[in-house]
Amino acid sequence: MSFPPICTPGSAPAQPSVAPGLWRSASAFQVSLGVVGFMLAADNTTFWLRGLEIFGASPRLALFGAAVFALTLGLTTLLAAGPLRKPVLVALLLIAATASWFTDRLGITIDRDMIQNAMTTTVTEGRHLVTRGFLLHLLLFGLLPAALVWRMPVRRLPRWQALSRWVAAPVLCLAVGAGLLAINFKDFSAVLRERKELVAAWQPAAPLGAAVRYARLVLRTREVTAAPLGLDAHKGPRLAAAEKPVLTVLVVGETVRAQNWGLNGYARDTTPELRARGVVNFPQVESCGTATAVSMPCMFSVLPRSDYSQEKGLATENLLDVLSHAGVAVEWHDNNTGDKDIAARVTSARVPADPAACGEGECTDAVFLDLLKRKIAGIDRDTVLVLHQIGSHGPAYHLRYPRAFERFQPACHSAEFSDCTDEEIRNAYDNTVAFTDHVLAGMIDMLAAQQRVIPALVYVSDHGESLGENGLYLHGAPWFMAPDTQTRVPMAMWLSDAFRRTMQLDEACLRAAAEAPASHDNLFHTLLGLMDVDTRVRDAGLDRVSACHHPAA
Repeated sequence: MSFPPICTPGSAPAQPSVAPGLWRSASAFQVSLGVVGFMLAADNTTFWLRGLEIFGASPRLALFGAAVFALTLGLTTLLAAGPLRKPVLVALLLIAATASWFTDRLGITIDRDMIQNAMTTTVTEGRHLVTRGFLLHLLLFGLLPAALVWRMPVRRLPRWQALSRWVAAPVLCLAVGAGLLAINFKDFSAVLRERKELVAAWQPAAPLGAAVRYARLVLRTREVTAAPLGLDAHKGPRLAAAEKPVLTVLVVGETVRAQNWGLNGYARDTTPELRARGVVNFPQVESCGTATAVSMPCMFSVLPRSDYSQEKGLATENLLDVLSHAGVAVEWHDNNTGDKDIAARVTSARVPADPAACGEGECTDAVFLDLLKRKIAGIDRDTVLVLHQIGSHGPAYHLRYPRAFERFQPACHSAEFSDCTDEEIRNAYDNTVAFTDHVLAGMIDMLAAQQRVIPALVYVSDHGESLGENGLYLHGAPWFMAPDTQTRVPMAMWLSDAFRRTMQLDEACLRAAAEAPASHDNLFHTLLGLMDVDTRVRDAGLDRVSACHHPAA
């Protein structure tokens, strides 16, 4: 029994035949070969550019490229067999075309966390990514090639021969790919180990691998039960002795980066209203991740970023639970994509629409002002309110603030970045930051004016954003390659005079402590310290507040 060469084009069985019309029949292997060649040529611009950067225009790049071709062909022929052949090839073409748009045009890496983001986002947020440019790209590089493959007649072989070729083709192709890598294994293994961004741009292997890893994560965590945490938590002497209910409003920002935060020294004053209210600013804060689905659960976890994983995070209670154990009422109110299971054991709700804040298509974060006013009127016990903002979430930055609030012009009014210059994109983004400043100032004024509670407000963003630097846009880059525009975030704190007196806090000490480098790792312990909640799980070394208490009188 003999076979034609498997991993080289141009070798097909005898018995050529012509299908009706313009279609000439092809062997199954030829179809797979064509699909792989197309995907590697059309959908891997970033992959080849990164390869050129690493290897240069050298024989090493040609050798590595040949290995990738053989490996891709081997995996494709393994998956695309029998009656699944055309559905699999069509799916691969659509996946590669979709991933290449976000990777090549926006610099986004499709890894497990990005798949998780896509699976947990809302339709409202997701539709902004389906732009005119994306649809045209998907048509040219996905739908049209997929239609061609679907219509292509494929010659049938006897069952035994088809089965033997299904086994032989992927084995030989994978062996050829491995052999090519082995020729220069020392260099290639070092590149694959140290330059992970190269493999992360390989289409469609990277998104397929990410989807498999996400599916495994879902299976591992679907029945996880959170272990109790901080059951010994109780109110400290200052909180217990408070004359009125203590209210801390924790505002979780969205996609605001430290570089564009006026209080951090940005050239544009995007935070004039917070500056006027004398907030304590933390200028050196690092996020736990680069996307909400990772960063936000991590910041509420007792685990540091270095030890955090979703499995570990779900397996133990979080900051909100510890506050509840201490007898503090906790509520979560959302104007974004949900609480990511952080508020699974406390009161949580989506903030109701307010015509005054939702009249231009989507609800801006001004929707929280009416909610906070109503909540203050009914508070009769120590409370933490968590408000999850939509903030500066892109790409439709222009929908995150009222048109009348457009301070920086001209601003991009499209979710299609190719319609705008980088300056227009930055102007729109800065308008979102300035509007966050305005909303936070409104909350502070409301808290300062009332007499029912002893108030404080803490603001911290979940992650940053890329605005075209080095060809990157949006967020969600893997941590190992994420720029600091995605990992540095603003954090600020406002304490009323009544709060400082009740908690015996030295403001000068707080401002000095805020200048030191910090991270989301500090939030869990600092908020417990701010609320004067005593528990063994609070780490004094990570608590930025408790060291600033006046000695008890």
